[in-house]
Amino acid sequence: MKTTKPNKQHKRLYQAPLHKRYKQFSASLSTKLKESHNANSIPVRLGDTVQIMRGDRKGFEGKITKVDRAAYRISVEGVTREKVDGTTTPISIHPSKVRITQLNLDDKRRREALKRKGIGEKAELLEMRVTEETETKPARKTRKRKKKTSQQTKADTKKRSPKKKVEKST
Repeated sequence: MKTTKPNKQHKRLYQAPLHKRYKQFSASLSTKLKESHNANSIPVRLGDTVQIMRGDRKGFEGKITKVDRAAYRISVEGVTREKVDGTTTPISIHPSKVRITQLNLDDKRRREALKRKGIGEKAELLEMRVTEETETKPARKTRKRKKKTSQQTKADTKKRSPKKKVEKST
């Protein structure tokens, strides 16, 4: 954030539009996923398997069942609390307190986004192809302009001067 004042940071965090909240919904990746995807964190999605890293439920692993961008919270399958009347309710967790252990790649758009960002498993192969294509393409020719002398610029300004209007007398 651009400001250092805590009040303004808090205000901007909770008034952020959904497309900016998506980026803030990132969770760190497990060491295996970090190596294979070349990224430290990725925004969480429904169906990702996560491990809780903080709080009373530390160490628990389960799938994400609900993503609430308005409240900045996620719900994990199996993480519930029993109420006084006997019913169970899911416990909401902030995404920064979990670690992604398995990605849900069922969504075609997510796979394409990971590849586009160079995070996908085949990122190295794509980089090699791009470098080969740039090496084979010929360099684009640029046209150099000649510098005008001071006499030529004076002549150009005389040509551009507005014409004087001739008044007709009747």
